[in-house]
Amino acid sequence: MAENLLRGAFPLSTRALAERVGIAPMIAAAVLLLILLAAIFAPLIAPHDPIHQNPVMRLKPPSAEFWLGTDAYGRDLFSRVLYGARVSLIIGIGVTVLAVTLGLAIGLVSGFFRSADAVVMRIMDGLMAMPSVLLAIAIVSLMGASIWTVMAAITIPEIPRVVRLVRSIVLSAREEPYVEAAMSLGTSMPRILWRHLMPNTFAPLTVQATYVCASAILTEAILSFLGAGVSTETPTWGNIMAESRVYFRLMPSLILWPGLALSLCILSINLLGDAARDVLDPRMGKRED
Repeated sequence: MAENLLRGAFPLSTRALAERVGIAPMIAAAVLLLILLAAIFAPLIAPHDPIHQNPVMRLKPPSAEFWLGTDAYGRDLFSRVLYGARVSLIIGIGVTVLAVTLGLAIGLVSGFFRSADAVVMRIMDGLMAMPSVLLAIAIVSLMGASIWTVMAAITIPEIPRVVRLVRSIVLSAREEPYVEAAMSLGTSMPRILWRHLMPNTFAPLTVQATYVCASAILTEAILSFLGAGVSTETPTWGNIMAESRVYFRLMPSLILWPGLALSLCILSINLLGDAARDVLDPRMGKRED
């Protein structure tokens, strides 16, 4: 009986799960875990201060002292790339939490209450009509550059995408018999939203959250590269590439390493999102009996 309960709670065995997701998501998970650990333990791993300038050592090639070389100000590139992962992951995770939380709340209200749907969705359509990068640049320009401002500026364009996803799920689920039965029994609206409708959004939101995180990390790099992100003194992957573009022909590795770290991080998150979709969507494969 216990085995049947476990099988019902976890319909996919470990072997079946591995066969469905494939080797690529597992490698992506390992890479993302490595990046996360490097960001957390950057103060212990980094051999040098990422913001300490030493003009005498500028533009040095990789060596035993400077593993990836130095930039135009004599700062250790390896240390800066490590600390850049911190900013990218903080913004990526922060934007994901804010966008999913706010988008879930707004989407539940918009999908369930028809009177609010028209107003809410027109506002969401207006936000989606504006390019996300331009909207973020405008917000940062008005509020000033900081990690929290950049996080808020990236979150606002992401909310409508989450709202539209949640709204579509709620519009379908609210017509189900169990929801109609709860309404006929006089169940309060907050309880219906919390107990009956919100659980239907968990699987799609899990997949959507991975794409929001990857998009937020990429947008932060774009803003930093354009000079509209966090302070240029803060080591981020976008700032490192922006400062090094003048020296690209002289020393391409200055852009190669932060660009490679950014690409691996975003690719790993997207692969995990695809794997989550394959596992959570029953139409993507047959579950083990």
